[in-house]
Amino acid sequence: MSMRNSTVRAVNRLTGRWAEAAVAPDGRTGTVLTAAGVWPLLALLADGAGGPARKELAEALGIPADRAAAASRDLLTALGRVPGLQAAVGLWSDSGLPLEPDWAALLPEGAHGTLTGDAAVDGGALDGWAAERTGGLIERMPVTLTEDTRLVLASALALRLRWIRPFRDWPTVIDGGPWSGRNVVGLYRSTSLLHRVRVAEAAGGPVTVLEVVGDGGVDVHLVLGEPEAAAGQVLTGGIAAVTRALPSVDGFSLPWGAAGPGLHVRREAAYRPEPRLDIGTVAFSAEAEHDLLDRAGLFGLETAASRITSGHFPGISRDPLLIGSGSQAAMARFHAKGFEAAAATAFGAVAAGIPPPPPYRVRTIGLRFDRPFGFLAVQRSSRLVLAAGWVADPLPHTPEMEKSQEEKEREEAEAWENEDRDDEDRDDEGWGDGR
Repeated sequence: MSMRNSTVRAVNRLTGRWAEAAVAPDGRTGTVLTAAGVWPLLALLADGAGGPARKELAEALGIPADRAAAASRDLLTALGRVPGLQAAVGLWSDSGLPLEPDWAALLPEGAHGTLTGDAAVDGGALDGWAAERTGGLIERMPVTLTEDTRLVLASALALRLRWIRPFRDWPTVIDGGPWSGRNVVGLYRSTSLLHRVRVAEAAGGPVTVLEVVGDGGVDVHLVLGEPEAAAGQVLTGGIAAVTRALPSVDGFSLPWGAAGPGLHVRREAAYRPEPRLDIGTVAFSAEAEHDLLDRAGLFGLETAASRITSGHFPGISRDPLLIGSGSQAAMARFHAKGFEAAAATAFGAVAAGIPPPPPYRVRTIGLRFDRPFGFLAVQRSSRLVLAAGWVADPLPHTPEMEKSQEEKEREEAEAWENEDRDDEDRDDEGWGDGR
């Protein structure tokens, strides 16, 4: 994916500021947000804005307003080239609203529709567009239409990826912490690639970051801080670590013992010479709807949403316009990619003697995400954060999730067959340490 580094940094800065503001410090409420969906719209508004509104939008974007439209177009084009990611922008305007031709030409071909003035008809059309552009993941456009609505500018992002290696899932009862006693869908996996886990010293305390590699150039990073750390600071520390704005130490170089939140490094006897990273986490889903005007200053919209003066967007239309509403609906799910469980089939035999002790002692890292944590979906080559969120509640395990013994044995056989695949993954676009 090709895009300017300055654009990536600008979007990631907005993600960090929004995440810190949107996540409750105690981490008891989950959320998900996508600044990569808001930023291109703010950029288009900045191009058409004038006066104080233009200045505020440029400051929120992190780039000059006269470069914003080109950056928005380049970003949307680049996002559309990422495998597994859909990206779209749409504009609907009242038939009587005169649009400035130069500004309207910034939109993709076919992206301009007409508002009829009938809220039911227009709402249905907008909802249908959102559902179509996200493959049904978002079913309703987060906008309230009124008789005063003259223009709607919207974006849609939808990401689907598969893990390079799936997890094995298993009903798990959490035995401590804020999730103590919960029966959840536990996800488990082991690998010898110790650089998949890193620890960084962030402003809000240490954070442990686990990279889960996807198949289309997008990875998901799970972020765990200390139990007393503010959730928003944990997320911003994770963003700084995965975007390499903050140095981190990988699993090969971590000290022995409790080397980071949720992480313990030890030496163990083993029958294979490779080091091992044992991962335990939970399946989760998150949904959220954000009123962007509740944080108008964060998005550079204070003046643009003000009724004290009018005509904030002379570059969009000669008719006076202001921002009357702004919302985002977002969702995320993290799962094993099909249910996998461990099973073993063996023939009994009478031992001829005592087996020898394991011949190796290897570095072994145990990592557990068994209390609230953050997550980041990151495009691998550019380090653009596509989505960020906080997991306050894991997915509960229910009897309906149980599978037949035949299915479990088949999935276990497939898991063992693929056990070493992770060691062979190409890693030149990952953290880049060459291990």
